[in-house]
Amino acid sequence: MRIFGLVGSSLRHSFSRKYFIRKFNDENINDCEYINIEIENIKEIKKIIKKYNLYGFNITIPYKKSVIPFLDKISEEAKEIGSVNTIKIINHKLHGYNTDLFGFEKSIYPLLRNKKTALILGNGGSSKTIQFALNKLNISWKVVSRNTDFDYHQITKQIIDSVEIIINCTPLGTYPKIDEHPKLPYNLLKSKHLLYDLVYNPKQTKFLSFGLANNCSIKNGEEMLVLQAEESWKIWNSDIR
Repeated sequence: MRIFGLVGSSLRHSFSRKYFIRKFNDENINDCEYINIEIENIKEIKKIIKKYNLYGFNITIPYKKSVIPFLDKISEEAKEIGSVNTIKIINHKLHGYNTDLFGFEKSIYPLLRNKKTALILGNGGSSKTIQFALNKLNISWKVVSRNTDFDYHQITKQIIDSVEIIINCTPLGTYPKIDEHPKLPYNLLKSKHLLYDLVYNPKQTKFLSFGLANNCSIKNGEEMLVLQAEESWKIWNSDIR
């Protein structure tokens, strides 16, 4: 039995395990198991790998950055982004990748329709991936975050009018705290705006609901997660090193 898993701090409502259980059932993959592994400190990672004899794993909040010093090898894209969400174990060595990039790019591309400006909400590990992806797509962007010089209270009508895409990279609105949402002047949104939320549970967050009420296009993070999960599976089962 090959064991894969998701490593994070709080995984009760995670997508990955349910997805892979369904995948293994649907595709008659009987020699694999996918488990959730909650840890309190990233320093536990080597012990966890040994305990479960992991073949590979995904890693999520809050360890996408802090896991990097424990890796033996990291892909160029993941290194440049500074965020890893997929790890493959080869001869007891940890190889890190970023499949969130693939998932986001492929899921947002059909919706772009020549949109070239974006506002990114949040500045954590996921935000770094989105920034890198938008650079690849030749879309200019600005980050708003409580931890940067540009805070939410500084978002004016001029700022909203100057962007066409708004991407929520924060966990605000995630179940069970479904009433939370980024503090934006939603009344200024127009039909030209695309609101993309990396949150996928619930399927329609308050952030997306406010966008829909103002005739915006909306997209949640579910397809991104499916795409990144399949890309992770491909890495674990290929000769990629």
